Amino acid sequence: MKKYLSALLLALPLLAPSAASAQAAAYPSKPLRWVVPYAAGGGSDFLARTIGQALAARIGQPVIIDNKPGGNTSIGASDVARSPGDGYTVLSADNGTLVFNPVLYKSLTYNATKDFTPVTLMGRFPMILVVNPGFGVNSAKEFIAKAKAEPGALSFASAGAGSPHHLAMELLNTEAGLSMVHVPYRGAAPALGDVVSGQVPAMMVDYAAGAAFIRSGKLKPLAVAHASRLAQLPDVPTFAELGYKSVEAAALVGMVAPASTPADIVATLNKRVVESIKDPEVHKRLVEFGVEPVGSTAAEYAELLRTESQRWHKLIRDLNITLD
Repeated sequence: MKKYLSALLLALPLLAPSAASAQAAAYPSKPLRWVVPYAAGGGSDFLARTIGQALAARIGQPVIIDNKPGGNTSIGASDVARSPGDGYTVLSADNGTLVFNPVLYKSLTYNATKDFTPVTLMGRFPMILVVNPGFGVNSAKEFIAKAKAEPGALSFASAGAGSPHHLAMELLNTEAGLSMVHVPYRGAAPALGDVVSGQVPAMMVDYAAGAAFIRSGKLKPLAVAHASRLAQLPDVPTFAELGYKSVEAAALVGMVAPASTPADIVATLNKRVVESIKDPEVHKRLVEFGVEPVGSTAAEYAELLRTESQRWHKLIRDLNITLD
């Protein structure tokens, strides 16, 4: 009996990898739950539902979108952080969740670096400086000159304190030496409404949120905070073209899984999600909506989060922006 038990114990390390390999080979064998930490109908929700539909067809399993808004994305993030690391629960995580919140809040119900493993960067929502057409400026240079001539007199709207829209304008303030007053709203829609009505003269907004107003002429786009011009706005210059190379900002939306998710399952998820993003029909729908589709490797996404954290943490701390 002792010899039998000894032989069994020695065999356990060999059996464990086989069991793990069998689990990975069978993955996925049941529906995936995809948590979106925003209400249905927004940009992140559209991104998840569009990619999720194509993903379901590729993996042969339903992909269930689970909207869990609230707490500046912390409710959804905490849910996924506490979920089993089996590849059946994933999170749409933007730079608010993974980059901004850890420095905006003194305490969070999740740890952005320890609780998740990156799967892929799905897409970017580049920021665009827009103004009310009646504001009296026709270019970003004129806007900056006007703001410089009237320090503290001009205000700008945002989708909320600590949002990509807010921090993008703070970045412009810093790089161009401006002093504008922040007017935060509960979401991009009410902020856009007040810029369109002329209550607030300007804001940074992503194309997906502002496209209808831009196309109708109710908002004038002046510059894009992106490395290159946007296909949807080919005549609108980048801030880099105007001499502000560091003014690049976007809502970055990626997929992450619980930190304990095995590497081979993460690799399978990455492969299938990237394939879905690169599907011609999916790619077309995302571009038309205002998303720059990406589909990176997990390592590339991890490195982007590291560099973005360095860049934005410095700005947030320098400006002493806090949300608690």
